[in-house]
Amino acid sequence: MTDIKKVNLLGLSPQKLIEFFESIGEKKFRATQVMKWIHQKGAENFDEMTDVSKALRSKLEKISEIRGPEVVSQNISKDGTRKWIIRTEGGNNDCVETVLIPDGNRATLCVSSQVGCSLDCSFCSTGKQGFNRNLTPAEIIGQVWIAIKSFGPMDPNGPRRVTNVVMMGMGEPLMNFEPVVDSMILMMHDNAYGMSKRRVTLSTSGVVPKIYELIKRTDVSLAISLHAPNDELRDELVPINKRFPIAKLLEACQHYLENLPDKRHITIEYTLMSGVNDNESQAHELAVLLKDLECKINLIPFNPFPNSGYEKPSNNRTRKFQKILADTGYTVTVRTTRGDDIDAACGQLVGDFHDKTRRSQKYIELKEVNS
Repeated sequence: MTDIKKVNLLGLSPQKLIEFFESIGEKKFRATQVMKWIHQKGAENFDEMTDVSKALRSKLEKISEIRGPEVVSQNISKDGTRKWIIRTEGGNNDCVETVLIPDGNRATLCVSSQVGCSLDCSFCSTGKQGFNRNLTPAEIIGQVWIAIKSFGPMDPNGPRRVTNVVMMGMGEPLMNFEPVVDSMILMMHDNAYGMSKRRVTLSTSGVVPKIYELIKRTDVSLAISLHAPNDELRDELVPINKRFPIAKLLEACQHYLENLPDKRHITIEYTLMSGVNDNESQAHELAVLLKDLECKINLIPFNPFPNSGYEKPSNNRTRKFQKILADTGYTVTVRTTRGDDIDAACGQLVGDFHDKTRRSQKYIELKEVNS
């Protein structure tokens, strides 16, 4: 007799959870009950669900499960940042990384969407590791579940352990569209994590067609990994720019803002690399480029990793770049490096996985040729 593959309820969106219960002859309100138990109370088995009948619990036990990703390790930085290495399904012992960054009353979780990354941004350690596969919805929302549960039993009436989520971990979220959208819907749903749409942010390198699709499905906040003030430089740093140049990307951003139900801005992420994109003329060029876009700018001093070929700019150079933009009228923040003692800083996430693209091997071979 063939074993029945159990449905993992952890990753089902609200609508898919309703469809699941209807498919087994149950009322749709059961979806709400179970969703609250999983995402608000952290239930790992059906016996914990005391307001669900024993018969239904027994039925669910036979055909479904609540299974989060396996935590391989948890590291806590001296500044309070937490990093989890999480093993995914698939048979290769592939791992991704998730980071929680505390900041006063805020706690921002940086969530991964792919095992590796299908893009090849030259300054990102994840990109240099290559790509294996997309994460499932259970593996994505499971990162939120794990982070909250790490503080102890989940309490829907207690303080929020995770206040913000940014889809800025390993991978390009828009290249794993449906699982990412399903997961973000759960993050914002009142019967799950109940986060504000302003506190759930998707960061993209610029997969333009998917930005137009995204606004039809959800109204999360949007961040753009820009990193250059012109196409010539961005083609080198962010290769997807060759397919979707800056003008098309900014056009898609305008469309996204115009179709939001409320007034918001786009966050522009700009990683500063010494001698590459951090001079004063480039700051002026960036100011002109973004003049028609409602945005704020987040400057990210480059976080070094082995064999990157890039260096962090001086504090003085960073401040000059920031001042030029601020004097032009932009709101400009400089991201503070957090968790670098546990390799949890922005751009440092690498995980551990089988690289289907052989990109990591190509970088090693190139380094040997040039050494």
